[in-house]
Amino acid sequence: MMIVNFTPLPALLGGALIGLSAAFLLYAKGRVAGISGIAGGIIYPEAKDDISWRLVFVIGLVLGGLIYQAIGLGANVEQIQAVVSKPMLILGGLLVGIGTQIGTGCTSGHGICGLARRSPRSLVATLCFMASAIVTVYITRHLIGVA
Repeated sequence: MMIVNFTPLPALLGGALIGLSAAFLLYAKGRVAGISGIAGGIIYPEAKDDISWRLVFVIGLVLGGLIYQAIGLGANVEQIQAVVSKPMLILGGLLVGIGTQIGTGCTSGHGICGLARRSPRSLVATLCFMASAIVTVYITRHLIGVA
């Protein structure tokens, strides 16, 4: 397998921005930057004033990608094509949502923020996420044959 799109500087910059954003949210709001928890808090807010920062965060996620594409930085990014039906995508999204509830967090919350705080629970969760991803890719690519 040949690495075609090796881009260490943009990856380093993106990682640094994610880290700074997570640190800023922790400092400013005392909250961990777990995307599923932030998005879930829009649907089921803990307090009345709890929705505004969450909306800004989620809108920023979407706008960041749109701005990246609009200024031409995303011109060489390969377009991702879903090779499954819409019902399967919906089922996958629901299963991810259920998994984040069972695991009390998502990959961003545990993998970025939890590991940075040296949380043993986040280490176990992240290892489970990675093991599940490896098994899923192996099954879908090598046993089932999905590209």
